[in-house]
Amino acid sequence: MSETNKENGLKRKKAVIIGGPTASGKSGVALRLALRFGGEIISADSMQIYRRMDIGTAKPSKEEQALVPHHLIDIREPYENYSVAEFNADAKAAIEDALSRGRLPIICGGTGLYIESLLHPTDYTEGSSADPALRAKLMSKDAHELWLDLEKIDPAAAKKTHENNKKRVVRALEIYCTTGKTKTELDAEQKKYDPEYDFLLLLTGFGDRAELYAGIDRRVDEMIAAGLVEETEKLLDNGDLRPGTTAYQAIGYKEMFGALKGEQTLEEAKAGLKQATRNYAKRQLTWFSSYGGIKINGYEDAENAVRAFLGK
Repeated sequence: MSETNKENGLKRKKAVIIGGPTASGKSGVALRLALRFGGEIISADSMQIYRRMDIGTAKPSKEEQALVPHHLIDIREPYENYSVAEFNADAKAAIEDALSRGRLPIICGGTGLYIESLLHPTDYTEGSSADPALRAKLMSKDAHELWLDLEKIDPAAAKKTHENNKKRVVRALEIYCTTGKTKTELDAEQKKYDPEYDFLLLLTGFGDRAELYAGIDRRVDEMIAAGLVEETEKLLDNGDLRPGTTAYQAIGYKEMFGALKGEQTLEEAKAGLKQATRNYAKRQLTWFSSYGGIKINGYEDAENAVRAFLGK
């Protein structure tokens, strides 16, 4: 390995993670860091994995993707499932790929579960502690009842899990039933161990809340102007967005359904999308606030933090 790579700290498997709420400037910071430090970007966005879902996911443009290598974008069809376990394996493969060529891995995204799977890798394999009969029994129950069960057993996990995310609720209950420990307890135990990589966690969006919301509103306006309604209609017509799939529930698309059906005006749909995105941003802030990352306010803060992290 060259002296330059040694100075960058890549020999120690260092990697940068940029997390935070939607529309908080993560992608722009990641791109500039990648250009400055010879990096590659690994998406940690659960919707950018889907092909043809471009405008509504704020996917990096083809021009941006051409500037530096991007990973885990456009890797699934919208009607396909993709688990946290799959992301964890794919992200680690992308990290190793970047490191093997002397590049700095920069993981960037707002999907908290994806980032947590790297920072605190608990049991993200679907099978090792799973009991198929138990899983089938739990999955047959009402989603709200399952969530109430989880709230009694593991209030912390229930607070971080929406009751409509039935698969994750079932997984948390399954862990308790098969190990006798809550997911929160197991997560705490796992945090005692050193992670596989030396991560620098940078967090965006923790400054002025009004500024963040204004940015969300601008982004929604830009998405509508760029053709979000038309993109949604095309995805529906082509059978890409199918009821019961993760992509069908994606923020940015489901809010357009009413306008396409004539049940809402475009202005009403746009207002609904802005509110849904602000609510999502609040949940993301709550999630990331539990991490001990460095809260940055713009690119300069990020560059200084990365330079110190790499010892440059």
